[in-house]
Amino acid sequence: MTRIYLFCLSVFLSFNLAAQEDLDLSYYLPQDVTYNEAIPKPQDVLGYVPGQWHASHDQILAYMRSLAEASPRIKLENRGTTYEGRPLILLIITSEENHRNLEDIRKQHVALTEPGSEKIDIANMPIVVNQGFSIHGNEASGANAGLLAAYYLAAAEGSEIENTLDNTVILFDPVFNPDGLQRFSTWANIHKSANINPDPQDREYNEVWPGGRTNHYWFDMNRDWLPVQLPESKARIATFHNWYPNILTDHHEMGTNSSFFFQPGIPSRTHPLTPDLNQELTQEIGKYHAAAFDELGSLYYTEENYDDFYYGKGSTFPDIQGSIGILFEQASSRGHAQESDNGILTFPFTIRNQFTAALSTLKAATSMREQLLNYQRNFYQNSRKEAEKGAYVFGSTKDASSAYHLAEILKRHQVEIHELKENFSKDGKSFEPGSSYVVPKKQKQQRLLKAMFERRTAFEDSLFYDISAWTFPLAFDVPFTDDASASTAGAKIDSLTWPAFAKPEMSQYAYLMQWYQYEAPKALNQILEKGIRAKVAMQPFTAGGKKYDYGTILIPVQNQKLKKDELHDFLSEVSTDAHISIDGVSTGSTTGIDLGSNEFRALEPQKVALLVGEGITPYDAGEIWHLFDQRYNMKITKLDITNFSRTDLDRYTDIILPNSWGSALDEKDADKLKEWVRGGGTLIGFKNAAKWFDKNDFMDLEFSESEVPAKNVTFEQKDDFRGAQVIGGAIFEAKQDRSHPVNFGYADDNIALFRDTTIFVKADSTSYKNPIKYTEKPLLSGYISEENLELMPGTVPFKQNSMGRGEVILFTDNTNFRAFWYGTNKLLMNAVFFGNEM
Repeated sequence: MTRIYLFCLSVFLSFNLAAQEDLDLSYYLPQDVTYNEAIPKPQDVLGYVPGQWHASHDQILAYMRSLAEASPRIKLENRGTTYEGRPLILLIITSEENHRNLEDIRKQHVALTEPGSEKIDIANMPIVVNQGFSIHGNEASGANAGLLAAYYLAAAEGSEIENTLDNTVILFDPVFNPDGLQRFSTWANIHKSANINPDPQDREYNEVWPGGRTNHYWFDMNRDWLPVQLPESKARIATFHNWYPNILTDHHEMGTNSSFFFQPGIPSRTHPLTPDLNQELTQEIGKYHAAAFDELGSLYYTEENYDDFYYGKGSTFPDIQGSIGILFEQASSRGHAQESDNGILTFPFTIRNQFTAALSTLKAATSMREQLLNYQRNFYQNSRKEAEKGAYVFGSTKDASSAYHLAEILKRHQVEIHELKENFSKDGKSFEPGSSYVVPKKQKQQRLLKAMFERRTAFEDSLFYDISAWTFPLAFDVPFTDDASASTAGAKIDSLTWPAFAKPEMSQYAYLMQWYQYEAPKALNQILEKGIRAKVAMQPFTAGGKKYDYGTILIPVQNQKLKKDELHDFLSEVSTDAHISIDGVSTGSTTGIDLGSNEFRALEPQKVALLVGEGITPYDAGEIWHLFDQRYNMKITKLDITNFSRTDLDRYTDIILPNSWGSALDEKDADKLKEWVRGGGTLIGFKNAAKWFDKNDFMDLEFSESEVPAKNVTFEQKDDFRGAQVIGGAIFEAKQDRSHPVNFGYADDNIALFRDTTIFVKADSTSYKNPIKYTEKPLLSGYISEENLELMPGTVPFKQNSMGRGEVILFTDNTNFRAFWYGTNKLLMNAVFFGNEM
């Protein structure tokens, strides 16, 4: 489809603001059909017509349940709950006849993706469409349109709807993000006036931090389709793989001054593993949207702004699964009505556009049914033919937990995984059974695997809507090879179990815990919170014939608050809970530092605070909150910077300043933090904190910067020129000094870091002050401009500065990216637990 700029005469405001309260369903619904009076209308449950107020999640839930009770076309599934305990429901909507044979239909549809699919007759096979709404909670027109779409599908009568339901199974997800939508609907409704005010400066249209876009932990859930770290994602990915829908739609909102976008996006930014036919079919489906919007008189556009590169988005993930992902972006009223370049944009108008797109999707699906079913069948047939021989192998004898967590993600994507048959080495990397996994390349999900494991550094385009690299083994910091023989595979793993770990044997003397293990910080926190004395080894040693590395935790038996039997029982519980090995030893005599050496430094319980609020990036703050609360079961106090001047900082040993924008903290705040640091506190900053630390004399930093002149760049090209200098998200290699406390628990000298910033800090002239340093050829995967790549070698992503009795620590990179960058989580935990030793 060529770029469409349909500047037709549009009735953008079909009724005035006062008439918004007089809405009825005729504004939204097709009027050439009849509706079953036995089916409850939205207002029968909500108490108002959609669009008059913002429906909360509990109201939407109540209405969907009432539809399921009233309509034989609908079956309701509860697939779990959000972090806040809200149900993650799914409506399966189809004809009564299809419902009677639903499991057979599902199995036959899944069989279309399996070997032998060429024998399946698709002439009468229903197409499967997954429709999802408002994964960003403050993009509410989608979920509110879902109320109308569900009603239409349940109540509409006549040959057209019967044909649709006979030929389609609709997986209807009314709210992708229940927690965020609940938060936003409350905001919009409590600020609604009787006389709706469209002034964009009104408080109704300006949410307080962090807003309703994100889930409970402030994650952008539309980036989690591939990592699958959040409960909402786990539910929808399980649904996807249970059905393999042919089309998946994802209803969003964008800036108020825009119109309506539907895919395809910018052609040059499609991932190379996505077949060309996928985009052609997307264009074909787009014709149905265009026709519907032409009839409605609404403006729209396509092939601009958005792309299909990162497979972690709802509109792109289906593209690597033989499906068609469709992104819808509606200009947002962000409340009930707002001034815009296109006139006054009302909430009902945005709902109507989303509802129209939902129906045009179903019309396209019904009309293109055999075409799309054949495409999915051919996708997997071709995938099997092109599958390479061999296997991926990944694992770690020192940190089997991280490898296990990577295997968890693969299993969520229905990837076939095997045990490692026997010890195996490749390119200097060693793998052992029990801590390693084999993933055959010749399998159904071979294209998805390639997308997850590949390192890509060459691109057709230099601009990306999201990140340009996500190589999963690098994210988990586990050794891996993509060049193993399939013969390395042992028994197939149907159900993952935790790797074996050694519970402590009773000791009269001491216990040792290696710091390699991913869950070690969780265990250490439990130990210190219990009031048990523990120390950290500043040097390696050998005890009982076993090597212990930098960062090993020592728990003496003597002078503890627990008796030796109680201590053993408690450490056994810790070992089980954290899935880690703890060793009992009978002597303090070792090869290397003895257990009574001063090179074992005493540790204290940590009380950590996280700065949050206006000016702090919610995503970065949420990732840290999630890491402490969900991964390591550690308390973390969220300090709102609005109240910072009145906050008693002496309660905390560590304060974390996430990435920020503008002036989150002022000069007085800086002085207060300096006084706290000088008194013994550890201040840990991320990304843009580098500039703030330098400006406010927490650190003396020298930055490497490049000014790229705009030569032969036209006015039209200026945005692309600037965008090409952005690091949207790529992976880089750094060298580690493993004797430095920030690197305790890392087995190798090199580490893969995720970077989405152009802040380059020059190294210190004193070598030991550069414990993490980018290598001479740092790019591992992803896009970076040549100019920025020239700046990076030899710069440092970590800085530390002593100030009085305290420490200031800086990470220029995100160590906690989207909850799946397991491999660098320990850098932050090392700063927390061992900051005083740096």
